[in-house]
Amino acid sequence: MKITKLTTYIVPPRWLFLKVETDEGIVGWGEPVVEGRALTVQAAVHELEDYIIGKDPFLIEDHWNVMYRGGFYRGGAVHMSAISGIDQALWDIKGKALGQPVHSLLGGRVRDKIKVYSWIGGDRPADVANNAKDVVDRGFKAIKLNGCEEMQIVDSYHKVEKAVETIATIREAVGPYIGIGVDFHGRVHKPMAKVLAKELDPYKLMFIEEPVLSENKEALRDIVNHTGTPIALGERLYSRWDFKEVLSDGFVDIIQPDLSHAGGITECRKIAAMAEAYDVALAPHCPLGPIALAACLQVDAVSYNAFIQEQSLGIHYNKSNDILDYISNKDVFQYADGFVSIPQGPGLGVEVDEAYVIERAKEGHRWRNPIWRHEDGSFAEW
Repeated sequence: MKITKLTTYIVPPRWLFLKVETDEGIVGWGEPVVEGRALTVQAAVHELEDYIIGKDPFLIEDHWNVMYRGGFYRGGAVHMSAISGIDQALWDIKGKALGQPVHSLLGGRVRDKIKVYSWIGGDRPADVANNAKDVVDRGFKAIKLNGCEEMQIVDSYHKVEKAVETIATIREAVGPYIGIGVDFHGRVHKPMAKVLAKELDPYKLMFIEEPVLSENKEALRDIVNHTGTPIALGERLYSRWDFKEVLSDGFVDIIQPDLSHAGGITECRKIAAMAEAYDVALAPHCPLGPIALAACLQVDAVSYNAFIQEQSLGIHYNKSNDILDYISNKDVFQYADGFVSIPQGPGLGVEVDEAYVIERAKEGHRWRNPIWRHEDGSFAEW
């Protein structure tokens, strides 16, 4: 079997799909994208195709090394996301060719299902409190929300109190045993992160996510001394080398690699195993489409330390299309009692509706995240 062609589709709401074809007619799908940089990643995918056209798709580990190391310059969001989508598609091909789900080829699943959480509301916490109970009533046992608005490096206690009030309202609405993840989204710098983490402790959170930007990870040393809440980090780390120091420093309790950003199934399987050696939990980041979610579930299935999975069904970003729109086997993601079942079909387990993908690609997208500014006019992290 030889790889013959790579085709990319930019589709709403903010996704990029990849189709990898072979001379035996077996097709694999991947989801290589950086949200807001889809065109750039698309170009990177087609640059990388020079390394794999005409090659055996089964040699996934070798292809990964060539794509990562072969261009001399390596790493970063765009390069690693392009590799991620190709890697997902190659695993999809191999599984389909052998009639096995990817997790079977990775050693076999250790679980039948995994807990999932649902995103609540929009970018500003004032929008979210009224929605939390509805989501729990639909069966979810865990939720996540943005924990604060834009916050300067040293800011007022008024903003701290607003954030705390929102979380307190949600905790009261959903009761004491629903998991609440609070995402600081890298909006908070070390001085205020210490304050917020301490003030939120009474609400028994499932985790605090990205309390500071990943590039400021040394600040975690001080933050963990102000809270008993687990710290989660990792959506803006792109390889096992990026995670190495985070794990060895010992200040993170949960890692969140994104299988569309951090090298795909091949790399994230290794990152998960590294984390297990440090007794750190795995909760893959995935506010993306159905192919990315299916890839995450393959790694969740074989990773002992995986405990919860992000998913984007109904997320506020999915305004024109949602994750089930692009697949024909819409029952593949079986949600029940706050869990989703591990797909059992060959490859990634999703059957992409190619005709619909082609139709929606005619519209495409040019999604960009909002640009925020502080009261003084300076740029604010979104």
